[in-house]
Amino acid sequence: MIQTTSPNVRVARAEDGARVAEIYAPYVIDTPITFETEPPDAEAMSERIASTLARFPWLVWEEGGRIAGYAYASEHRARAAYRWCVEVAVYVDAAAHRRGMGSHLYASLFPLLVRQGLRNAYAGITLPNAASVGLHEAVGFEKLGVYRRIGWKLGSWHDVGWWERSLALHTPDPAEPVPFAELRV
Repeated sequence: MIQTTSPNVRVARAEDGARVAEIYAPYVIDTPITFETEPPDAEAMSERIASTLARFPWLVWEEGGRIAGYAYASEHRARAAYRWCVEVAVYVDAAAHRRGMGSHLYASLFPLLVRQGLRNAYAGITLPNAASVGLHEAVGFEKLGVYRRIGWKLGSWHDVGWWERSLALHTPDPAEPVPFAELRV
């Protein structure tokens, strides 16, 4: 059984796809925060959740029976030497901003990544985005650098900053990362 740091946080299920898609759609349609240009529908989001959970955690914040935010990890790069690193993201319903939900989701996500044997977490943030920068720095991320004018969306070019957070010591001969699905058994 997976323990989280908050009673409101649980592991996502494929059937959460519709609500997760609702939360994500305004970020896709109205902002450059994500570089997707077409919001995924409920079925596509359900498939993303299910496929992610095989290797990495996907958590949701649920209160009153309704999901208000989510966080997940994904592969950082495909080449084998990167397998101890992940990218992370958190999205919160606009009506629930500024309540600490993102921090709580990350506080539950990071220990799971450590249990998997992962060493580094990375976050890409479309700039400017003071709220996301503040959140990531508050939970221990440090700025690495910026890809200038890397994405074209909503009529302009956007920079993406990259932040890094160490998850565990970088020991010689690290054990292979454990797929998230194996932790859940």
